[in-house]
Amino acid sequence: MQIRTPAVAGMFYPGEKNKLTKLIEDCFLHPFGPGEKPPKKNREKILGVICPHAGFVYSGPIACNSFYSISSQTPELFIIIGPNHWGIGRNVATMKDCKWETPLGTVEVDSESAEEISLLSQNIELDFFSHTREHSLEVQIPILQKTFSNFKILPISLINQSKEIAEDVGLAMASIAKKKNVMIIGSSDFTHYETNEFAHEQDLALIKPILEMDVDAFYEVLEKRKVTACGYGAIAATIIACKELGATKGELLKYATSGDVTGDTSSVVGYGSIVFT
Repeated sequence: MQIRTPAVAGMFYPGEKNKLTKLIEDCFLHPFGPGEKPPKKNREKILGVICPHAGFVYSGPIACNSFYSISSQTPELFIIIGPNHWGIGRNVATMKDCKWETPLGTVEVDSESAEEISLLSQNIELDFFSHTREHSLEVQIPILQKTFSNFKILPISLINQSKEIAEDVGLAMASIAKKKNVMIIGSSDFTHYETNEFAHEQDLALIKPILEMDVDAFYEVLEKRKVTACGYGAIAATIIACKELGATKGELLKYATSGDVTGDTSSVVGYGSIVFT
C-alpha cells in the first residue's frame, strides 16, 4: 500500500503533531470559528459541506464551522473533492491502495469505493500522481482526524471543472453515498487577490445560487462576474450529489476573507463554510 506523504505540512499547517493539535483547537474556538470544541450536542441531517482550504491561520476557523456542524455524526467515509491547482495527472482523479499521512497519523483510502466510482463515472480515473502535490484535499484531513475516528476517505481532484464534469462526478458520488454512511466535503476558496470589499460583493453573489442549490445559476454568476473561486467544479459536484441524496437547501454558516482575519484588506482571499440539508 502506497503512502501519500504530506505536501504542505509545515506550510499550510504545522508539521509537528502537538502544534497542529493546538492550532486546530484554536480554530474551533476562534471568533470566526464555531466558538466551541466538537462534538456538537445536537445532531442535524447534513449531507455535505463546503470548506475552504487555505493555511489554517487564515481559513481554519471558517472551515471549522462546517466540521463542527457535522461533528455529532459518525461517517464511515468522507468523499473529499477539490481542484487540482497544479494541473498534473488526470482531468478527474481518485486513487486506491493508499494511505494519506499527516502529522496526526494515517487515513486509509477506501479502495473499494474508488474502484466503484471509477466505473460509475465516465470521467473519474484511478491515478496516484494526480494527488501528490495538491493541498485542497490534504488540508481537510488533519481536522477530520482531530474530530472523527474510524473513517476512510475517497479523494477526488479536478483539473476539468466544467458543469458537465460536475454533473457526472456529482451523481457518481451520490451513488456511493447511497450505499455507505458518507459525508461529502467540497473544497474551495472563493475570490482570490482582490480588495476586501470587492471580494465580499463577488462571493455573496456566488453564494446565493449555492444556497439555492441551483447549479445553472451558479455557473452563470461564476462566468458573468468572473468570480475567481478555485474549486467551482467541486462546489457544483457537491451540490449535485447532495441534491440527489435529498438535500433541499444550503446554509451559510460563516463567510470571511483573509483580510477579515488578519486586518490586511488590500488583497484578500474569500472563505465560506456552507452545509446542505
